[in-house]
Amino acid sequence: MFIAVSLASIAPVLAVGAAGVGGSYPLLLVFGFFLGVAGTIFAVGIPFANSWYEPARRGFATGVFGMGMVGTALSAFFTPRFVRWFGLFATHVIIAAALAVTALLCVVVMRNAPGFTGSTDPVLPKLKAAARLPVTWEMAFLYAVVFGGFVAFANYLPTYVAKIYGFSPVDAGARTAGFALAAVLARPVGGALSDRTAPKYVVLVSFAGTAALAFIAVFQPPPDVWSGATFITLAIFLGIGTGGVFAWVARRAPAASVGSVTGIVAAAGGLGGYFPPLVMGATYDAVHNNYTIGLLLLVATALVAFTYTAVRLHAHEPMAARQEAPA
Repeated sequence: MFIAVSLASIAPVLAVGAAGVGGSYPLLLVFGFFLGVAGTIFAVGIPFANSWYEPARRGFATGVFGMGMVGTALSAFFTPRFVRWFGLFATHVIIAAALAVTALLCVVVMRNAPGFTGSTDPVLPKLKAAARLPVTWEMAFLYAVVFGGFVAFANYLPTYVAKIYGFSPVDAGARTAGFALAAVLARPVGGALSDRTAPKYVVLVSFAGTAALAFIAVFQPPPDVWSGATFITLAIFLGIGTGGVFAWVARRAPAASVGSVTGIVAAAGGLGGYFPPLVMGATYDAVHNNYTIGLLLLVATALVAFTYTAVRLHAHEPMAARQEAPA
């Protein structure tokens, strides 16, 4: 599946580039929809990593796999420069070539775990079974907040710092790359901490820190030291949360349903990143040049997630919840 997803993502990448060159927004939406296949790599990688490691080390293992989010940082840093150096479509060709190289590396170096046995069950019944598990929707909500927050800022931060601080697109991209890199490096930390303690407490710290830093951002700390420290620390809390949530998925989901549950949870994370940029744009105060309402909504969302996690979810799941999903 690593090979298939890498190869299947090449055509949509090139099509998105063609739509951009042609100036067609409707085609950009259509091809962007198919580019979503690349995001399914999370549903492939989590059970793959799980099968190689014993439960006590899966938090760290899935956290290291999740460091693949560094692609967001690399994209924020290199894409504006590549477009300036090579042109819009040529940049997409470079990305397509990187996907082809990735597929080749998968063929050469990757192997399934010795104990791996492929499932022959139909896909739709497995997804329906995963959808009936409470853990699926509980983890989907948590991941929509932490990963959604990361995706939202990774996409919208260039616009934010350009509006608030007047940086150029290249400078804004460099600062966004720093934000994304901090979140990426923090993800395995969240996973490793979840191996040592209950993931619930790691996730709670993530939500508390996210709420606090988003509230500080409301006051527009001056550039570059204070604003940089604010958003880098926010990225660290979000990164720790992403690692903690997926470590929790690995512990709570039935072994035969980890892939299906992960797919739904990962999709929720992507969906969680869809709405905040729309909200930030819609609530931008052009008169006073601030995003106060959008940031306060993030504070409120993080506090709701914190309360839900603290009150409704157990640090140590009962054995009954570890039973196999219904067929």
